[in-house]
Amino acid sequence: MQSRHVMERKDRIFVAGNRGLVGSAIIRKLKEEGFQNIITRAHNELDLTDQKQVFRFFSEEKPDYVFMAAAKVGGIQANREALDQFLYINTLIEFNTIMAAFQNGVKKFCFMGSGCIYPRECSQPIKEEYLLTSPLEVTNEGYALAKIAGLKLCEYLNTHHHDRADYISIMPCNLYGPGDNYHPEHSHVIPALLRKFHEAKTSGCDKVVMWGTGSAMREFLHIDDVADACFFLMQNYSGDMYEPPKETPGISWINVGCGTDISMRDLGSLIAQIVGFKGSITYDNIHPDGTPRKLLDSTKLFSTGWRPRFSLEEGLKATYEDFRTHAGNYISDSVRR
Repeated sequence: MQSRHVMERKDRIFVAGNRGLVGSAIIRKLKEEGFQNIITRAHNELDLTDQKQVFRFFSEEKPDYVFMAAAKVGGIQANREALDQFLYINTLIEFNTIMAAFQNGVKKFCFMGSGCIYPRECSQPIKEEYLLTSPLEVTNEGYALAKIAGLKLCEYLNTHHHDRADYISIMPCNLYGPGDNYHPEHSHVIPALLRKFHEAKTSGCDKVVMWGTGSAMREFLHIDDVADACFFLMQNYSGDMYEPPKETPGISWINVGCGTDISMRDLGSLIAQIVGFKGSITYDNIHPDGTPRKLLDSTKLFSTGWRPRFSLEEGLKATYEDFRTHAGNYISDSVRR
């Protein structure tokens, strides 16, 4: 289906979460495409968990389009330690922003979800229709439930307010790239490993310990590819819109991946090679692997003509160069978080 709304350069575009990995990449992409009328707010200027603040902001600023990239995020350890906070904070952020946008006439809304919405034990690759077919992975259940709730709210608005709502929900695989969080315990797997192997190399350590067994399989996409996909879909796609009285809404979300995955063992070896670490790699299976395998079926996306640009090796090399250039800032910032 063609997009019912297409962004023009004069339009007011709000990027929620503009300082995060996804939001900052979306802003780079918008500027590359000539968009300058971009609205951003730091957390101390706009608390998205505060409903009154959010509704007042939308009423005053009246954005035409919204990229919803704000979220409380973290790796497997951070999620496992604070399931309640990942559920509560993300649900507040999503519901406040989605409903404020709807009530203030936003033309189109891009909701950023996550591949973790799908069940732990899932046929591979994971199709959009596998959502809610069996239990979630327990280590990130809080975050996944919040993202499912946001996805469903967008779907219901599309279904019951077809004349007013144009919401797309994007479910990306694991993301990485410049500007990530490199906290040694609370970051996602690629930034955590880049830092771990870099520090082992620079300190002369001859061994790196990776969490888990090394058998888990994951799919990774460079953050600039994700931003490119978001922009492309905002301009070219309006999802599967179904009007009442259809009893069962159609699938209104879309997977965003590269189509290939890699084991944690092979990922560790690849990062060691890129960093130049010559020591040994061992595995600490006290820490969980998480979902055994998570490869998204991106057939729906690829049928639109979009394809990623970065191979995993190219993306990792570029990300490591960025980390080396800004290592002092990244490490000191991750310690403060």
